[in-house]
Amino acid sequence: MKLLCLLLLVASLEATLPTLDTSDKEEYPTLPSQVLTQTPTPTEAKSRFAMLDDVRLLANGLLQLGQSLREFVHKTKAQINDIFQKLNIFDRSFYQLSVVTSEIKEEEEELKKTTNFLKTNNEEIKNLSLEINSKINNILQERSQLQTKVGSLEDRLKGLSQSIVPADQLIEIRSLKEVIEAQERTISDLLKAVREQHDQLDHQKTKIKSLEEKVDKNSAYVTTKQAIGEKITHPTNKIQHELFDRGEKNSGVYTIKPNQSEPFSVYCEMGSDEGLTIIQNRNDGSVDFDQTWEKYEKGFGNLEKEFWLGLKKIHSLAGQGAYILRVDLADWKEEKHWAEYQFSLGSPSTHYTLHLSYISGDLPDAMANSTGISFSTKDRVSDNQRNSNCARNYTGGWWFSACGETNLNGRYLWLRAKGRSLRRKGVHWKSGSGTSYYLKTTKISIRSATATDNIN
Repeated sequence: MKLLCLLLLVASLEATLPTLDTSDKEEYPTLPSQVLTQTPTPTEAKSRFAMLDDVRLLANGLLQLGQSLREFVHKTKAQINDIFQKLNIFDRSFYQLSVVTSEIKEEEEELKKTTNFLKTNNEEIKNLSLEINSKINNILQERSQLQTKVGSLEDRLKGLSQSIVPADQLIEIRSLKEVIEAQERTISDLLKAVREQHDQLDHQKTKIKSLEEKVDKNSAYVTTKQAIGEKITHPTNKIQHELFDRGEKNSGVYTIKPNQSEPFSVYCEMGSDEGLTIIQNRNDGSVDFDQTWEKYEKGFGNLEKEFWLGLKKIHSLAGQGAYILRVDLADWKEEKHWAEYQFSLGSPSTHYTLHLSYISGDLPDAMANSTGISFSTKDRVSDNQRNSNCARNYTGGWWFSACGETNLNGRYLWLRAKGRSLRRKGVHWKSGSGTSYYLKTTKISIRSATATDNIN
C-alpha cells in the first residue's frame, strides 16, 4: 500500500511541474522586468529534473522489490502447504505405528503369561523329579540290604548243601526272592518314569527358551444346512439300502436299529453313488466338543448342525460288517480335502480302540499312528497316554497317539491363532512332520465297504 502511494505521488509530481512553468508564463505576460529577472536558472532546472530521475529510479527499484516480495510470499505459501501435507502423512504414520505397538504389547503380555505358566510347570516337574530320585535311593538301599541277606542265606545254603534244608528256610528264601523281584520291577518302573520326566523337563525348557526369545524380540519392537432332496437309485450303504426299501430318498435324520441294538437317530446323507452315515460334523463352533467320557460315549449336539454321534452308536454301526470311514475337511481358505480308511472300532471294554488302514484321498495320512489307540477324554485317559494326557492339554476327545498331531474334536477357533500351543488345541489335521491344516469345517462319515474299495 505504501508502495502504491509512493508511485501515485511520483506521477502527480511529473504531471504538476510542467504545468506550473507554463501557467506562470501565460498568467503574467505583463510582469515587470524585475520579476522576469527572478526566473530559475538553467542549473536549478537541471537539478530539479535530476531529482525527478532519482525519484523514478527509486520507484522502479521499489516496484521490482515489491514484485520480488510477492514471488517470495507465493513460494513461501507453497512450501508451507507442502510442510502441512508432510505433517499429515507423519500423523497418519504415527497413528499406525501406535496401533502396531499396541498389538505387539498385547502379544508380549500373552507370551509373558505363557512363559510364567511354563516356568511354574517346570518347577513342579523338578520337585517331582527330586521326589522320585529320593524314592529310588531308598529302594536302592533296601535292595542292597536284601542282597546282603540273600548272600548270607546263600552262604548258609552252601554249609547245609549235604543236609536237608528246613521248610521254614525255604519259605524265607522264596519270600526274599519274590521281594527282590518285586523291588527290581519297581525300580525299573521308577527309572522309566524318571527318564520320561527328564524328557518332559527338557521339552519344557525348550519351550520356555523359545518363548523367552519371542518376548525379547517383541520387546525390541515396542517404539464359518447342507443340500438335501437328492434322489437315489442304488445306494450301497446297508442303512441307506434299508431306508431306500422303506421309500426314503432324501438326506435327513432317520431312526435306525442296527445289530438289534436300541433304536437311535442318525443323519443319513443320500447319494446316487453311495450313502453316508454322518458320525461327526463341525462348521460353526456352536457346540462345545470339550466333553466328558460319558458325553462322548452317548453322543451330543444337534444332528442337523454340529454333533458327535456317540462311541456306542458308532460301534453298533461298524459291527455290521466291513466299513469305510471318510474324512471331509475344509480350511479357512475354503480349500476342501478328503481321505478314506478301512475302518473298525473296538468294544467298550477296549475303550473303543481304533483300527484304520489308509485307502485313498488328497489328504496326507495323519491317522496312521492312531490305529490300535484307545479313545481318550479329559476325564478318562487311555493306557497309551497315561503320562502326556493329550485330552486334558489339547481339549476334546480323540484317539490321541501323540499330542499335537491330529484332533478333529478340538476347540473351534474362528481365526488362526497366533501361538502354536493354542493352535494345537484347535481343530487341525497333521501328519507327523508334514503340513498342518487348521480347519473351518469337518465331517466324518461311514459307509459299507464295496468290492471297488480294494480292501483287505
